[in-house]
Amino acid sequence: MKPSTSTLPLLQLANKWRGRTVGLYGGSFNPAHEGHIHVASEAIKRLKLDAVWMMVSPGNPLKEKTDLAKLKRRRKSLEQLVEGQSKMIVTDIEKKLGTRYSVDTIKALKKFMPKTRFLWIMGADNLAGFHHWRNWRDIPGMLPIAIFDRPGYSIAGLNSKFAREFGQNKVPYRQLHSSDVPAWTFVPVPRHSGSATNIRRLKGNEWWR
Repeated sequence: MKPSTSTLPLLQLANKWRGRTVGLYGGSFNPAHEGHIHVASEAIKRLKLDAVWMMVSPGNPLKEKTDLAKLKRRRKSLEQLVEGQSKMIVTDIEKKLGTRYSVDTIKALKKFMPKTRFLWIMGADNLAGFHHWRNWRDIPGMLPIAIFDRPGYSIAGLNSKFAREFGQNKVPYRQLHSSDVPAWTFVPVPRHSGSATNIRRLKGNEWWR
């Protein structure tokens, strides 16, 4: 992949992140809520991360876009929540890279920033359907994965196809930082009731403004 004009800022940041450990936390953030901040905060603390990049996705290939607000609106909702959190960085890097699928985003970041150690962060709700992601088996071989508890999804996540196939690669979360891939962990954290679906249901059209 040749660097385009849009990826030059990423290349310029490569030295800044050289030798550091970054958690990649992607999502629609439609809208962002305190539950997202809770996961990012716990990830920084428990996984000893230098930062969490909160990647606002242009769109989830597995979800309908009928109720998806514009990327600018979703990014703004997240920026307002992370204000003052120096280790939480809001980015639309997938738009700049031109990637739609997580596997391609990870490949691009590792190519452009080979001296940065990346970890993948997601909730147990995503783990339950992880086997529907494009080339999902490739992802654990590229970077460690941290799964965070979400109300109502722990059992489904830990019994998922991913958990069964990669069961022998599960490690305690304190070891994830130093583990070779493939490696994943389930992080039991205090649960947060934040839900983007509930916010959209309560606010209706107000969320789109």
